[in-house]
Amino acid sequence: MHDLREIRNNPEQFLEGMSRREPDFNLDELLEMDQKKREITQKLDEMRQMRNSVSKQIGQKRKAKEESSDLETEMRQLGKDMKAGEEEERELDQNLRQLLLSWPNIPSDLTPIGKSEADNVVKRNWGEIPTFDFELNDHLDVANRLGMLDFTRGGKIAGSGFPLWRNAGALLERALINFMLDVQTVEHGYTEMLTPLMANRDSMLGSGQIPKLEDDMYLCEKEDLFLIPTAEVTLVNQYRGEILNEEDLPLKFAAYSPCFRREGGAYGSTTRGFLRTHQFNKVELVRFERPEEADEVWEEMIGHAEEILRRLELPYRILQLCSGDLTFNSKVCCDIEIWAPADGGKWVEASSISNCGEFQSRRAGIKYRPKGGGKARFPHILNGSGLATSRLLVALLETYQTEEGSLAIPPVLRPYMHGQTVVTATN
Repeated sequence: MHDLREIRNNPEQFLEGMSRREPDFNLDELLEMDQKKREITQKLDEMRQMRNSVSKQIGQKRKAKEESSDLETEMRQLGKDMKAGEEEERELDQNLRQLLLSWPNIPSDLTPIGKSEADNVVKRNWGEIPTFDFELNDHLDVANRLGMLDFTRGGKIAGSGFPLWRNAGALLERALINFMLDVQTVEHGYTEMLTPLMANRDSMLGSGQIPKLEDDMYLCEKEDLFLIPTAEVTLVNQYRGEILNEEDLPLKFAAYSPCFRREGGAYGSTTRGFLRTHQFNKVELVRFERPEEADEVWEEMIGHAEEILRRLELPYRILQLCSGDLTFNSKVCCDIEIWAPADGGKWVEASSISNCGEFQSRRAGIKYRPKGGGKARFPHILNGSGLATSRLLVALLETYQTEEGSLAIPPVLRPYMHGQTVVTATN
């Protein structure tokens, strides 16, 4: 969320920043609304002073047993005018808040200017694109042939977009989750968390999923609770409304969770397999950092996600997102795409690593007290996938399939697969 006072004091600077995302961004509505609200607030203050003065005069007249009906009539009218003004002030205040909540983060100076994904920049590549001397099957064919996945029965249970993993498929999913959690917690120092899978409206607003993305979320209307689209929501909001101490920072968390998003359905009818589903599993990384260290930490987090792919020996590339392709909360973001070789080959997004600056901490009311004293500050919050299993499995099933129709297990996953080195149709 943005600071209205800062916008009011530096409108040109704010407009320049937002124009990097949206060239036609217009600040006039907010400034006009803010001016109107301040005028009403000033009038209300004047009416309150007048009310106090009239009330005092009425008291004096009554004490002197003098006629005060004119003043009492004036007092009643003042009361009506104040009630109308207070209602208008509340409405304007709510409208200002909703407008500020609907605006995305301002891009960082690290973010290249651009209009769409066509303007994203490849920062680096890792690994050799594999070649095969036999005809490849896509990930869905491999999983079905080996009895690892049952989309039909998943659809029977919950509808389209809900995969049902079975046998070696379920074990491979669990192996990936445990492997990624071990790397991030044991080697990279993240604290493992297991969070609620539902979040209230304040939590969803604090981390930036609503109001803009509310239609993409699953809502349990009776309780007004949302199924989380990512553990980022719960990891961020564990400190909502709190003031931390600078000594508490940095805070580093890793959490596995199922993730639920309606947006997958927008592609489900045209995207084969499980590139986009309504439910998928992910290991999420979230960090709370001092502002002056956040940019360096962002690069470090990208490396933590890369390490998973290197050990799985999956080729990948790092894309620096341009201003026009940034996610709502991000001021700077990199996507990590992995190579899925079937059907001629394609790059598949497996992770996004974002520095949100103070955007989420403002929305969620999270601050920290500096060691040397002074005004409380907003920590910078960073998040990233470390990683989503569905996208990893697309690349794994297509890259590690064999000419005989089996699936080789990457060496780093074998300890998590009870030593299994290959999946065959009989497993």
